[in-house]
Parts: sequence; C-alpha cells; structure tokens
Amino acid sequence: MNKSIVIHYISKAMLIGSALFLLPAAVSLYFGEKDTMLVFLIIGICIALISTPLAIIKPKNKNMFNREALVITALLWVIYPVAAALPFYVSGAIPNFVDAIFESISGFTTTGATILSEVESLPKGILFWRSFSHWVGGMGVLVLLIAILPSSHAMPLMRAECAGPQVGKIVPKGRNSAAFLYIIYAVLTLLTVIFLLFGGMPLFDSVCNAMGAAGTGGFSIRNGGIGDYQSAYAEGVITVAMIAFGINFSLYYFILIKRFKDVLKNFELRVYLAVIAVATLIIGINISPIYETAAKSFRYAIFQVASIMTSTGYGTADFCQWPMLSQMILIILMFIGACAGSTGGGFKVQRFVIMYKSAMKYLKKIVHPNSVNLVKSDDKAMDTETVHGVLYYFIIYMALIMVSLLLLAINNVDFGTTFTSVVTCINNIGPGIGRVGPTENFGFYSNFSKLVLSADMLLGRLECLPLIIMMSPSVWRKKSF
Repeated sequence: MNKSIVIHYISKAMLIGSALFLLPAAVSLYFGEKDTMLVFLIIGICIALISTPLAIIKPKNKNMFNREALVITALLWVIYPVAAALPFYVSGAIPNFVDAIFESISGFTTTGATILSEVESLPKGILFWRSFSHWVGGMGVLVLLIAILPSSHAMPLMRAECAGPQVGKIVPKGRNSAAFLYIIYAVLTLLTVIFLLFGGMPLFDSVCNAMGAAGTGGFSIRNGGIGDYQSAYAEGVITVAMIAFGINFSLYYFILIKRFKDVLKNFELRVYLAVIAVATLIIGINISPIYETAAKSFRYAIFQVASIMTSTGYGTADFCQWPMLSQMILIILMFIGACAGSTGGGFKVQRFVIMYKSAMKYLKKIVHPNSVNLVKSDDKAMDTETVHGVLYYFIIYMALIMVSLLLLAINNVDFGTTFTSVVTCINNIGPGIGRVGPTENFGFYSNFSKLVLSADMLLGRLECLPLIIMMSPSVWRKKSF
C-alpha cells in the first residue's frame, strides 16, 4: 500500500472541498444570516489549513494501483461527509452529531433520507448546503477533483468512484472525461433551473430543487415536498429532469458528437424507459379510484415512478396510502434503480439486464449443451469477468441487506418500516414504507441504527467494494494482493 499517495489525494480533495463551503457562506450572507455564514467560513478555513500542507507535499512514490484508488475513494467518502456534517451541528440546526452525520451522508450519497421533521425554519444557508451536497455527491467528489486538477491517475480513481458495471473513458484522457461529465451535468442542471423559473418558482427554490433532481437526491426545502408548490408544470419539469439524470451520461456525449445510432440501440436505455412506462401505466390505473381524474392519477404516478426509479426520492403524494399493488411496484423499482454511469442509485438496470441474459444463456445451455451462447450488450459480447463481477456483486449486495436487516431489527420496529429502511438506504432512494414513508422521517431510530443506515448509504453509493476492501487488513500491508 502506497500510503503517501493516499494521503496526498485525500488532502487535495479536502482542499478543493474546503472551497465549496464558500457557496453556502455567500448564500447565508445574501439572506442576512451572518452567524451561519461565519460557521461555513470558519469550518472551510480550518479544513483548508489542515489539508494544504499535505496537498502541497508531493509523494516520492507516485505509483497508484487499484487498491490505492479504492482506499482513497472509501476514506474520502467517510471523511468528507463527517466534515460536511459540522455546519449542521455547529450552527445548531441539528444538535445531535450522529443525526448531523446521518443527514450529511444522506446528502452526499444522494439518498435524501432525513431525520428532520421541519425544514422550513432552517437558515437558507443550511438548506442550500443540504441540496448542494446532492449536486456534488451526484457526480462524485473525486470526479470533481479530476476535472479540476491534472492527474495521471484519473481512470483508476474514476473507476473506483463511478457507479455501474461498465466504467470507461468517453474521451481519450481521464481528466477530459471528467471535465465533459461535469460540463454536461452543469448544463442539464442549469436548464432545469431555467425551466422551473419559467413556471414561477422562486430562484432559491428552483436552484435547490434542480440540484436535488440533478444529483437524484431528494432533499426538499418545503415541509410538504414538491407537492407544496401545487404546480403540475413544476412537477413535469422535475419528472423529466429526474429521468434525464438517471440516464448514462456517456449517451449525452454520443448525442453531442452525433453518434445517434449508438444512443438509439442502447439496450439499457430502452429497458430503463420501458420499465418507467409500464410501471406508470399500471400504477396510474391502480390509483385512479383515489383521484378525481385520470390525468391527475397519471401525473402522480409518473412523478413517483421517476422519483423512485432514479433514486431521487422527491414526493408529491403519500404513496403509503396507495393500493398494495402500487406500493409493491415502487419497492421493486427501488431495487432496479437507474442506468449505470448516471447519478442515480439502485442495483442498476444494466446489472439486471446482464443477470437476465446470463440466466437465459444458462437455460439455453441446458436445452442445447453443445451450443455457444454469449452474453451480449448492444450486439457486443461481454467478457466473462464483467458477467461474473455482476453476479459476485449481487451476492455481496444481498448479504449486506440481510446483515443490515438483522442489525436494524434490534429496534423492534415493524417489518415494513425495517425492510424498506434498509432497502431505501442501500439503494440511495430516500423514502420507504411505514414510519419512513414520504411524509415521515428517520428521526425515531436509535443512534446505533442511524449509523447502520449511514453505512448502508455509503456502501450503496460506492457499490460496496471500496469500503469492504478498505477494511481488509491485508490491503494495508506493504506486500498485499
């Protein structure tokens, strides 16, 4: 393990992170919240003073392998949310530090689960920081570092942080890939803000809601969520935005370079849109007796389907009051998630596609033992390592869910609440069923359970491996792997 390169990159990332505190400080200043502004400035300055010396000193050994990249990613995603929790705690917005950590991790992992029952009384700077954490965490802290600073280790770091079974460069250099991703990300976010402004939503609300949709996070700045605006137009804009940010970002790059055929034949995209369409149709019909018109039923249905499928977690209706069929479909969507290479969470559509094709290959092999059957993605044969990697990840993923369920069962909460609490956190969704439904929060859980769920959110965001490998003693030995 090259510990010097690990410390160097974490310090550089924290130094850039310290500059991010200037934005909520500026928002606080604009709204006349001087005490909150000072909290952000002091914390940002302290982080900068600690990280600058370590970031400036260049390591003698500049070698970085997969284990270093994975450890850097895991450590940063543990350290950064803890540092980002300080404004919540120091300002008094969240007086319990475990609650502050839960809220911060939920923000940066774009989960959107909250311990707060009342948010409208919070300072604007704090509300902005909650939403901004979604935007930063959605694309990834290390991707931001790579996009800003030159690095010869861009691809190992991007592979360690970016979600999905297939992560590669969209342009020849890793840094250029990161820069293109952030440009596309920023442009789509800005477009969302502009469209929300056209609908009459205030600027501050538009920015915060757009960042939540972009990062597929779901922290709301209204107690009643997006439904508080009572605007079909705003719901429509956010619905389109959530679906858009749940698509693999490499497809947007293909559109820019006019590779339209690659976009149209992308099987994962077709499955993703088909699942949204079918789920919306079934739920829309199922909940139609509850609402006055069919239009209203489908309006609520598509918003909630898009919100859960993309792991955003915004709400316009209390789906815990919907028929059981609709609730079960939403729970299934929590597992499926968005596309690989997007800001969305969940198991990922691509993984389900690979597992389905692997199962079909196995069945064909039983019927025709001498046949040669390949698992293909967009007419290209997938290598065995990728297919096996999906199956191994599924085993780890299910094992973590079972362990988390057992640990959370100590609270003796009802099954629906316990089960969906784990599922929604490990898939970075936000709301669940029962006591953690869209109109409720996670504040009733014990500190121990909140830490378990916080770990689930981190494991889900990083797709398990970086954190598991970081905790392996063999990784830290001089001669490992």
